[in-house]
Amino acid sequence: MSQPQNFDPQAYWRATLRLLVATLVIWFVVSFGAGILFRDALDTVRIGGYPLGFWFAQQGSIFIFVGLIFWYAKRMDKIDREHDVHEE
Repeated sequence: MSQPQNFDPQAYWRATLRLLVATLVIWFVVSFGAGILFRDALDTVRIGGYPLGFWFAQQGSIFIFVGLIFWYAKRMDKIDREHDVHEE
């Protein structure tokens, strides 16, 4: 794969790092925050008879993580297209 003529590797790397940091922050807030740190506050809300903190710890975080994978892939594809390094 050849690089385009006006490819800026530093701008591409900055965009990739921003996306990676956003993804890791969401992952941390959902896994550690919702399941442990904010559990008491979330437990005041019930979904299907179960406290919301428990729901996040058991299955809600998994749904969000799967959605996060698709979101990350779509955003990474957009960054590749913006910098013209995408695959056909």
